[in-house]
Amino acid sequence: MTDHITQNLSTELYRYMCQSIVGTEDNVKQIRLMNAIRDDLSIHKNEISITSGSYGEGLDMRGSDLDVMYVVQNIKVYDVKPRLNPISAYLLMDTDNVKPGFTQLRLDSRCTSYHNCVQLGDKYYLSSSLWKEDILTKNMDYTIHGPCVSDKDGLYDFAECLHCKSWISSAVQWITRSTNSWPSNNVKQSIIKHGVLFVPIGTKGSTKEDLEWRISFSISEKMLVHTFTHTQLCCYALIKILLKDVIATDSVCKELLCSYFLKTIIFWISEELPLSSWTPDKLIPCFMQCFDRLIYCVVYSVCAHYFIPENNMFENKIEGRARKILLEKLYTLHSYGWRCVLFSDQVSTFCASMQYFSIERNPLYINDVEKTTSSTLLQLANNSFRGVFKILHSSSFTRQIQKTVSCENLSMKYLYTYYMSMMSAVRAQSIQLNNAYSKNKYQYQQYKFCLSTLLKNIYHDAVSGWLMLASFFYKTKQYTRAVRIIMDCISKCTSEKLYPYIKMSDIHHRLFKLKSLQKKSIVHLWKYVLVDDIRFEVNSLLIPDELLLEVDYNPLRIPSSVYSCFLFFLCHYNLNDARQCRDSLQVLQLVTEYNYLNADMDAKAAAYNLLGVALQTVGETETARQAYLLSAKLHIDPTDNPAVKRLFLLD
Repeated sequence: MTDHITQNLSTELYRYMCQSIVGTEDNVKQIRLMNAIRDDLSIHKNEISITSGSYGEGLDMRGSDLDVMYVVQNIKVYDVKPRLNPISAYLLMDTDNVKPGFTQLRLDSRCTSYHNCVQLGDKYYLSSSLWKEDILTKNMDYTIHGPCVSDKDGLYDFAECLHCKSWISSAVQWITRSTNSWPSNNVKQSIIKHGVLFVPIGTKGSTKEDLEWRISFSISEKMLVHTFTHTQLCCYALIKILLKDVIATDSVCKELLCSYFLKTIIFWISEELPLSSWTPDKLIPCFMQCFDRLIYCVVYSVCAHYFIPENNMFENKIEGRARKILLEKLYTLHSYGWRCVLFSDQVSTFCASMQYFSIERNPLYINDVEKTTSSTLLQLANNSFRGVFKILHSSSFTRQIQKTVSCENLSMKYLYTYYMSMMSAVRAQSIQLNNAYSKNKYQYQQYKFCLSTLLKNIYHDAVSGWLMLASFFYKTKQYTRAVRIIMDCISKCTSEKLYPYIKMSDIHHRLFKLKSLQKKSIVHLWKYVLVDDIRFEVNSLLIPDELLLEVDYNPLRIPSSVYSCFLFFLCHYNLNDARQCRDSLQVLQLVTEYNYLNADMDAKAAAYNLLGVALQTVGETETARQAYLLSAKLHIDPTDNPAVKRLFLLD
């Protein structure tokens, strides 16, 4: 009887995790596919981008992080000296007197010096600390965070790392260790083929800490997580929630455990258990087995690294009084059984929701649509991709088009098209323009090139691509053409549309129950029902002259519902149509105040700033001041809100 109850509870908990926290299996696959395509489009001869962190694994939940690893291509690392000397300089692993899991990187003896190298005796070693400091000199707003460099807001980390293409000798036992079905031989071979990475951080407290590099199996671990059944992934998410929301509420415990240890434990258990154990009706027993193993590891102060077991990750970390406090906490939580996870506010509504589930089960597809459209991590990943694209520029853009055209898999083609469309806006904003009627042949070619680029920018949502095209016509003083496009955009800004960070209403729930929509992938769906924000890059050449101040130092993101009204106002102002000018200004004010198709405070601040610019344009200085003040109140950072600068200029 008890087993039957546990099975039912496990199944309901699994469904709750799919609906409220992890997303469905299809949603996770979508995240991973988007990551893979972004990474593919970011490849160039000097560097490869790899989306990492829990978001790279496909988890988009509270506490998930985005890490981007940039693998340097022009520095070769070898485990053992190659038989044939490479033409260029290379680095050799040197693990003598270094803790397992770490290495020094010694310069090939033919070279006498190298950038960021330190001499020890007659040998040169690449310094991990100098490597990170070198990155900071190029990115002044960033800070060092372990082996990574973090942006000023702490939203995502990136690490420049090195690559050894072959499998290293210290991890060779992993190849033959497991005789069970997980991981499969094909997965193992694929992991071996990808080799290992080296990230710039040494053993804490080591005399050679600044010269040591951690051996990173990030790619291998990501591939392993990608082989998880959805039950395994839900179990991984549950144990992460237990750590972050329950165990880590104690300041002592918070410093002792991290998600990486829990992932390692799940790897070991996955290797030991048959795949038949990882089914929805066994989620609770699997979770408790992971919890039991965590307690065992803390009791014996041993957590062996999955690929290099000689590396005890608890060594000199979990000991003494802190270990005792942690154990007391774990034993107390364990006494509640699986229900200990209900102490998290993310899972606390599970029992109440079971009754709701039995009455009416919301289509999980609707939750996936809302989750993806509202994903902060997706926005961050896309912004990071924009940054890489701006560096690569035209060569990358040509490659994107080629990839999109040549892709035969339909679901992947939609994603390649999505990113090609998004990057077309970035590309177009860097093209110098004059006007449509210039007699200069070069300028006319630039005009035509910009126009053709913008016509590739209409596939990632229903409105913002067309609005960028309207901006193009406004910049080239073709106001009537711009007005026609804007009117079409405004007609699409209806209440059933999706927009960033949306909380779905009954209208959306009714709409997305339609089978015809559920057959479409989310990215394909966005082309028709998403009203995305419009984004102008720093020093954009397509932004109206009235907003040049806004893109001096930072990109500008504006709700499309607001920008369409603002640009409509500017067109009529330049056409000297006083009545339409007045009417469009009133509509802009209403759309801004009622937050129409907008759920983000930063975007609302941008909306009030645009309202202020429009009011100032028609001479209503004091009303404009009030709009700027409202913008500053919503987003007070003066370095990131041009309304603050405009207030100073008014004074």
